[in-house]
Amino acid sequence: MENVAVIGASPNQDRYSNKAIRMLIEYNHTPIPVAPKHKEIEGKKVYQALEDIPEKIDTVTLYLGPARQESIIKDIIQLAPKRIIFNPGTENKNVYDQLKQAGIDVVEACTLVLLKTNQY
Repeated sequence: MENVAVIGASPNQDRYSNKAIRMLIEYNHTPIPVAPKHKEIEGKKVYQALEDIPEKIDTVTLYLGPARQESIIKDIIQLAPKRIIFNPGTENKNVYDQLKQAGIDVVEACTLVLLKTNQY
């Protein structure tokens, strides 16, 4: 199973990032919440920044709109996950080539749908 950085994680159970954390757990993955304003979400330690995560990250699932992505894209490239999932509303074609050149697969999809349809 995978270690998944959930960027833009929220403790609000109505938010899709929180639903993704819960569903990743349900599907036996290890979600690693990343959000600067929280300490714990769904019983998981929250990291303030990607560089603080000690584990190897397999997938990044993104819940930040394009206007808030500029600084995080460089951090994602340094993290070197196998792929990044741009969830609905986070799509940012301006950075796809940069990520692909770094060897990161770019996926435009909903993490929840990928999990539920066995496409994750």
